[in-house]
Amino acid sequence: MLERVFRAGETYAFSPEISEQEAHTVWIDMPQETYVAIGKNSKMLGTYYIKPNQPALGAHVCNCGYIVSEQARGRGIAAKMCQHSQRIALESGFLAMQFNLVVSTNEAALHLWKKLGFQVIGRLPKAFKSRRFGYVDAFVMYKELGTSTN
Repeated sequence: MLERVFRAGETYAFSPEISEQEAHTVWIDMPQETYVAIGKNSKMLGTYYIKPNQPALGAHVCNCGYIVSEQARGRGIAAKMCQHSQRIALESGFLAMQFNLVVSTNEAALHLWKKLGFQVIGRLPKAFKSRRFGYVDAFVMYKELGTSTN
């Protein structure tokens, strides 16, 4: 699941040539927690991680990354994982959640995050090099937890 998304080069800033060990490090080892959404027949539907967005004085704001398997897209899995991650974040003492690089061409994610109460707080001109579209803008999105749509 990670390999397909990272190799596509459209939503995450990791190199499309990322090794399996490097992917394991960024998705499993570095985050505070990593979760997997499992469906019927023990099929993996999606995964997400949660970690402090910054060290020490910025550690009260978390950051998450989400990936849904191609077979499970359009079934509300990303929304459920995001809602779950917000509950986990609150239980872990985080006060807010920030997405540092939401690619402007990822319209489905932008729509979903806004629907779940995240606000665009910054636009980063040409901050992402899409394999398909070249240099495109990205957004920083933010949500104070315990408020609006969870």
